[in-house]
Amino acid sequence: MSKAIVLNENFEKASEIALPEGYSQIHPHNLYLYVKAYMANHRANNAHTKNRSAVRGGGKKPWQQKGRGGARAGSIRSPLFVGGGVVFGPTNQKNYTQKVNKKQKRRALEFALNEKAQEGALYIVDSISVESGKTKDAAAIMKKLGVRDALIVKESMDEKTFLAFRNLPNAYLIEPNELNAYLAAAFRAVVIEKPVWEKIVKEG
Repeated sequence: MSKAIVLNENFEKASEIALPEGYSQIHPHNLYLYVKAYMANHRANNAHTKNRSAVRGGGKKPWQQKGRGGARAGSIRSPLFVGGGVVFGPTNQKNYTQKVNKKQKRRALEFALNEKAQEGALYIVDSISVESGKTKDAAAIMKKLGVRDALIVKESMDEKTFLAFRNLPNAYLIEPNELNAYLAAAFRAVVIEKPVWEKIVKEG
């Protein structure tokens, strides 16, 4: 059974807490499908080309239909000409959105958290707060954790703590409603405040 590490106020290991048994029985394909949909839904979709009807100009027939010994042409904006339209090119009208149902989202998150617990990188702490608002104090917390990077889930965001963690490249501070399987899997460690963790387990 996977266990999360419980930290004291000095961010030192105090005890361990077992994850719900069902977390270890979730198939990894749930996480794959969620991450696939998450990435697709954030796709910028900027690639766009114009077909012959969208390219400006080309209203006049470039030369007469017959008599010149060459192929007929109706417009200089044909894909056959330089400056003409593009055939079957990408357009920004394509919809890349993928849907994931609520249960699958939930299972994906539970699987990601269980993976972090198995790696010894899931931490539960009573409170994460930097009253000074200084980045060096937030960096000191990260140093105590001893992790390369971390996703930090705080029950209620306050301005001082937000400012302290904002400029740290190896820490990402979020509120519970922002937590998802992609973020939990992307960072090498996940630090969650105890009230948030209790709510996650309860909702499961």
